[in-house]
Amino acid sequence: MKKTLAFAFCLLGILGLSGCGSQSSVGVVANAEEEATITLRFAYASNSQPVIDAMNKFGELVEEKTAGSVKVKYFPDGQLGGERELIELTQSGAIDFTKVSASALESFSKVYSIFSVPYLFNDEQHFFNVMENEEIMQPIYQSTTDLGFSGLTYYDSGQRSFYMVDGPIHTPDDLKGKKIRVMQSETAIRMVELLGGSPVPMGSDEVYTSLQSNLINGSENNEFVLYTAGHGGVAKYYSYDEHTRVPDIIIMNDAIKERLTTEQQQAIEEAAKESTIFEIEAFAQAIEEEKRVATEEYGVQFNEVDNTPFREAVAPLHDEFKNHPDFQTLYRMIQEEGV
Repeated sequence: MKKTLAFAFCLLGILGLSGCGSQSSVGVVANAEEEATITLRFAYASNSQPVIDAMNKFGELVEEKTAGSVKVKYFPDGQLGGERELIELTQSGAIDFTKVSASALESFSKVYSIFSVPYLFNDEQHFFNVMENEEIMQPIYQSTTDLGFSGLTYYDSGQRSFYMVDGPIHTPDDLKGKKIRVMQSETAIRMVELLGGSPVPMGSDEVYTSLQSNLINGSENNEFVLYTAGHGGVAKYYSYDEHTRVPDIIIMNDAIKERLTTEQQQAIEEAAKESTIFEIEAFAQAIEEEKRVATEEYGVQFNEVDNTPFREAVAPLHDEFKNHPDFQTLYRMIQEEGV
């Protein structure tokens, strides 16, 4: 209890708030002759550099498109908590934006679990076709409006594959008896179970020490965890089974958005989409450099995988989603984008 209260008071001090709610997110410039400036707060957990650059680009574009009437202030690197805490802070209005994995949003809106279905997308282009389809994505973004926040745009988070401490993964048999960290996602847990492993759900900030202490044998993520997050110092075998492509999502508190002018709202929406274009290009360029440095600095070994047996093993998950009354239409629409 004392720890919770201490965090609450610390948070209020960092944000400069006298209470919770989005109204406290508005600051007025000192010069009374100038038009009031709204400062919106954007907090995020640890991220790769291209994603950080894209979030900063978003703020620059917002200020530019609103002629300085709206500015964005950042609270980076998990200062205010992990992804679940940041979603809750956005929901309450203590902060105005955050960027989180779609998997972290599953417990707030079940529809986001569709992105954790392994091999949902045939390839990278299929993924982008879906993410750029407003008929698919707008209902997903709006699925949390009853909770007080909505999605603005997505960022590419690449493909996710397994990386291990003791040796590479070639077939699902290599996962049997292995403790594998997964995101706190029911679908991700089910995936690892179907592949024969033992899923261990945990936050990203716990993975390195868990690998180091043999609490887990491996994890799954994109290549940026290897050098940027340092995991390649412990887990040196990265196997390209490419089981999922889970997007990152920028969410915004709905109450603060409604208090902005129509022009300011439009500027934020445009800035978000333009930051996505920036992030996709920056992410693609940075991946190759991440692999090079991980190989040179940590001796990480990369191996290609025939993912056919992996696809076959997780087929029951596809059956569950395509036959589920709440998901079958969405599943069909996503599959049609890959034709």
